[in-house]
Amino acid sequence: MLFLPCPWCGPRDETEFRNGGEAGVAYPTDPDALDDAAWAEFLFVRANPEGWFHERWVHTAGCRQWFSVERHTVTNEIRDPRPIGDPA
Repeated sequence: MLFLPCPWCGPRDETEFRNGGEAGVAYPTDPDALDDAAWAEFLFVRANPEGWFHERWVHTAGCRQWFSVERHTVTNEIRDPRPIGDPA
């Protein structure tokens, strides 16, 4: 079972959260200017590393706040929880 450390509520079971995907991916400034291939790449092509990966999560069954963590994709170890926008 995966426990996530919510910066506001403390450690909680993974079932209380929803994954928001890769952290640091900016929404296109002018999505209407993208062709289908570029839009599909934005929506579906993400890094899939073996090792540490920055992710966004939202605490849907708790405080409803968004935050980011680093998760090891092999061991599921979690480190460095922080509110979205906090400097590294």
